[in-house]
Amino acid sequence: MSVTDTPLAPAPEAGAVMTEEELRDQAIEVLDANWERDHSVPSRALYPHQWSWDSAFTAIGLAHHRPERAWRDLRSLFSAQWYDGRVPHIVFDPDVSERDYFPGPAFWDAPASPGRLGGLTTGIVQPPVHPVAAREIFLNCLDRDAARLELEWLYPRLVKQQTYLCEGRDVGGDGLVSIVHPWESGLDNSPCWDGALEAVPVDLSLLRRHRRQDTKRAVHAHRPTDTDYARYILLAANYRDGGYLDEGLIEHHPFIVECPSFNSIMALAELALADIAEAIGIDAAPHRDKAEHITKVLVERLFSPETGMFHPRDVRTGELSTARCVGGLVPLILPGLPEAQRLSLLEVGRSVGFGLNREIPLPSYDRTAPDFDRLRYWRGPVWINVNWLIWQGLRSHGHEREAADLRAAMLGIIRRGGCHEYFDPVDGTGIGAVAFSWTAALALDLMAAVP
Repeated sequence: MSVTDTPLAPAPEAGAVMTEEELRDQAIEVLDANWERDHSVPSRALYPHQWSWDSAFTAIGLAHHRPERAWRDLRSLFSAQWYDGRVPHIVFDPDVSERDYFPGPAFWDAPASPGRLGGLTTGIVQPPVHPVAAREIFLNCLDRDAARLELEWLYPRLVKQQTYLCEGRDVGGDGLVSIVHPWESGLDNSPCWDGALEAVPVDLSLLRRHRRQDTKRAVHAHRPTDTDYARYILLAANYRDGGYLDEGLIEHHPFIVECPSFNSIMALAELALADIAEAIGIDAAPHRDKAEHITKVLVERLFSPETGMFHPRDVRTGELSTARCVGGLVPLILPGLPEAQRLSLLEVGRSVGFGLNREIPLPSYDRTAPDFDRLRYWRGPVWINVNWLIWQGLRSHGHEREAADLRAAMLGIIRRGGCHEYFDPVDGTGIGAVAFSWTAALALDLMAAVP
């Protein structure tokens, strides 16, 4: 497979707006073109391998188009699960050349996993959206008996992932997961990591030894800076050189952060596992208890009354980030979020900094921040997957008008800009990869939902 092969899914002409039928056709075209044997890829050119949380979001949309592929995507990913339960954030395609994506399998030097050839994964993780995806696929399947068989295969593997995260990564104690790399959050170069990253040395010589591939296929000004990227490579190498062991992280790893969006997804995953457990005849109560505990600690530790939202906590210093990022609104997905925090997040979402309305979805960073960058990756642009999560949260809390507005804004920006990776939060222009799987997939899910 060549990474230059791209789906024929161009954005509409300037000023044109796709109908929902045209958007549905384009979304299906993107998903079909981004299917590789037994899994989806986010984008043929920029991301030619299988990404963990991308596959989860993509499977949610595939359930409306090719449900057998939705299950296959999750099966393929969990076939690469490590012995300790972690699910790697990338599963590498052996048919893609090492030179076409960096950092590739040779850099990560991962140990063998039970269902894959050794060394074809990374050693870090991403947010565990997979139980949510499995539940959504099940609810949208017509053949529930066949779907239960899929759940029975997935359930122990999903539980094993949660166990690894809850036990192996509880560096700060009391049940919150710590991430060891910004990439683990899924919000890769968000400003909320800037404070914790100051403890990570900058060695630009790493970029002379390890050539970036992302800036060859995307606009440099839209991607993380070289300074940030050098830190990312150092962190990955440090974790790798420690054998990907989580014991003693506080002594030998410079980046250990409790992320509010990651931990909110952890709690939501437990609630999804409770529903899955009930569907296959297993006691659901332990999952609901875990979700309740994570929510409680999340509120106690990561909510800031001063800003009215949640912030990452640097475990090494105990300090909260002050950056107002969209990840701090993601706890809205939790049904058990206390009323005070729920109303506070709703107020922040409606503020000029985020501007919850029918025109433009929520940006990834506060529009009023002096370093807001409308074009650079997670430092301003709109991302559909995070907006989709918040939309689900608004619905679960009964905020129907706000949920309807956000749904309209998401579909509107995709109808105007096409199935891009992310979008300009000012004028809605599509940015990044042209034919991006989770944008296409979640568009299908949004269109299938009752407005």
